Amino acid sequence: MQVRDLMTNRLAYCTPDALLPEVAGMMVNCDCGAIPVIDPASNKALGIVTDRDIVCRAVAAAQNPSAIRADQVMTTPIAAVTPESPIEDCLAKMEAAQVRRMLVVDKSGTLCGLVSQADIARAMPERQAAALLRDVSAPTNHAARLH
Repeated sequence: MQVRDLMTNRLAYCTPDALLPEVAGMMVNCDCGAIPVIDPASNKALGIVTDRDIVCRAVAAAQNPSAIRADQVMTTPIAAVTPESPIEDCLAKMEAAQVRRMLVVDKSGTLCGLVSQADIARAMPERQAAALLRDVSAPTNHAARLH
């Protein structure tokens, strides 16, 4: 099975200068937690803004989210695969990067789609999906803990 068989190819995306209220509004309207950021001239993927990025890099940092652009909080470098990648390669990259979403780009870096944990859970055997969830969700050494 290839990434193209699972990926979502109708995505909302934004440009680096999009303000966070616009990005958050896209998340609400599309019922998703991540918006890819593309270069408007080339459509190349530059990063991704997640709901967690907004909370951790803007709100928790006492910044005014209304005045912050997508490129100021987006996650870079991007974790990506191509549509032709075997799904096992996508799983391995997601686990290694501990990400819940993987951007799909063509050979030139142009955004083609996105594969999420949910896409994989719906298509893969239960054991593989459970392993992905466990590995992606494993705590990191630098995670802050509240006591």
